[in-house]
Amino acid sequence: MARWFLVAGMAVVSVVPLPAADAPDRAAIRQKMELVMGPMPDARRRVPLDPKVESEEKLEGYVRRKVTFAVEKGDRVPAWLLIPHTATAQTKAPAMLCLHQTISIGKDEPVGLGKQDSKAQALHLVKRGYVCLAPDYPSFGEYKYDFAAAFQRGDHASGTMKAIWNNMRAVDYLQTLPEVDGERIGVIGHSLGGHNAMFTAAFDERLQVIVSSCGFCSFAKYYKGNLKGWTSDRYMPRIASVYNNDPQKMPFDFSDVVISFAPRAFLAVAPEKDHNFDVSGVRDVMAAAEPVYKKLGVPEKLQALYPDAGHDFPAEARQRAYEFIDRYLKK
Repeated sequence: MARWFLVAGMAVVSVVPLPAADAPDRAAIRQKMELVMGPMPDARRRVPLDPKVESEEKLEGYVRRKVTFAVEKGDRVPAWLLIPHTATAQTKAPAMLCLHQTISIGKDEPVGLGKQDSKAQALHLVKRGYVCLAPDYPSFGEYKYDFAAAFQRGDHASGTMKAIWNNMRAVDYLQTLPEVDGERIGVIGHSLGGHNAMFTAAFDERLQVIVSSCGFCSFAKYYKGNLKGWTSDRYMPRIASVYNNDPQKMPFDFSDVVISFAPRAFLAVAPEKDHNFDVSGVRDVMAAAEPVYKKLGVPEKLQALYPDAGHDFPAEARQRAYEFIDRYLKK
């Protein structure tokens, strides 16, 4: 199986071993996801990252840079890059891709510039020694994006696939940084960021740890099977136009997504009172993935927390999530 990736801005094809017999059929799962999200662009769409630093601030324990990087022709993603003082070319640090929820300020919230400390994952993690990259999702923050025009050009068929593509380029960018250990990268997000993290990790196996807070449940239990909330251009319009908002017609579910992670580490934070994602639908997904993790001999890498809370990322759950990340990314 061939896989492409980027080294010093150049597209390279690498031959990697086929999955072991007990491993999930990740290619088949991705194909089912692409039926809904549209095809993953091939390597010809990749352009040199051409990273640019727009500003830099030295803060307590870390440096915060506003950056942009190219993801495809004519398109640059704005992001915050946080680098702890402890990370150098000699003492490389693990890195985390930190993805924001549905909020107008986009990338500003994960770095602590919003009103809710519970959503400031990049700020919390840089203080634990991680290099953190927080990009804007298309159409949020400073990232203006015309979905309709992109669809008409044939660039992408969904906002979800566009975000996956951007996030994979973000991982490319992290791997170019001298302060980052490119073999120790994870992803975390809340709500929109939670499923954005999961979808990206299904396509990018470089992400070794995935944490999703309030990011999913089975489609059948999302608002009792009403999938309209998933169908805007920002997400997956084919759910309406092709699959009639019907969970029974969907070619994939979140159980497929989580199974595709195995044997990588995945933690779901699913509050009991989440009004967006029915906690029983999260339990269904985790139960479906559990046998796969057990068969691969890594049941401890599949974890879920069910705090007594609403659509939030409570303090105790955040602490346990950060400890989970440490377990698999810190040496």
